[in-house]
Amino acid sequence: MQRRADNRAWFAVAPVVVVVAFTAIVPLMTVVNYSVQDIFDVDTRLFIGFDFYRETLRDPRFAQALLRQLAFSALVLAIEIPLGIWIARALVRNQGKSATGFLILLSVPLLVPWNVVGTIWQIYARPDIGLLGAAVTALGIPYNYASNVLSAWVTLLAMDVWHWTSLVALLSFAGLSAISPAYYQAATLDGANAWQTFRHVELPHLKAVLTIAVLLRLMDSLMIYTEPFVLTGGGPGNSTTFLSQYLTTMAVGQFDLGPAAAFSVLYFLMILLLCWLFYTSVMRGGDDG
Repeated sequence: MQRRADNRAWFAVAPVVVVVAFTAIVPLMTVVNYSVQDIFDVDTRLFIGFDFYRETLRDPRFAQALLRQLAFSALVLAIEIPLGIWIARALVRNQGKSATGFLILLSVPLLVPWNVVGTIWQIYARPDIGLLGAAVTALGIPYNYASNVLSAWVTLLAMDVWHWTSLVALLSFAGLSAISPAYYQAATLDGANAWQTFRHVELPHLKAVLTIAVLLRLMDSLMIYTEPFVLTGGGPGNSTTFLSQYLTTMAVGQFDLGPAAAFSVLYFLMILLLCWLFYTSVMRGGDDG
């Protein structure tokens, strides 16, 4: 006798659906609605279609902020992913009390709020009283993140690397710790060197955790706002003004709700597209392998 499907379990999922609808779907639909209307006041609105989208795409400030955003994301990923893997491999090779203590220290930057991170580095990198800034200046290197573009970018990158490399290292450490010693023994018997062992033994086992790490860091770097706002305020000039800061200025500072809504939708679609392209390429590469 065939048993009937019991659909009462869907009632347990209903609260989650309601919460997601009110916290994600409804606000998104509201932003989309604002992006196609020119709002004059509470009661006066004019439907204009995709005019705000076209204006945003033609705005040179949007293109410049987008290029800065993509450059920043590419740089932090190029630094943090290899550095995190290297730290994790060093910890796996030297497991013990010292490794445990170092893992605890690695977790500390992840506990610091974003605005506090910006404040810490704002003081730490000051060329007059900051430990880092004063030390670099004492070496005769011209350094001032408030007036020099290169100094501002280097400081932002160093701040992000300090804050988030720990996440990659911890995820990689978990992945490496799960590899059976038998794989290393087989690689040794086959005469594999350190690079070959990493390439053919460790890296395939790290694929899942690295996919998570890259996706998290990619999304977060594309949405970065608090740290550069506190540290440089988008300066010097507009050299560290990323998409999130430009959007905030448009929505809060200028109160241009329509253009800001269109900007938000394009911003959201860009992040979604980049993450989807990365995930699809990784999964397709795994299937081909």
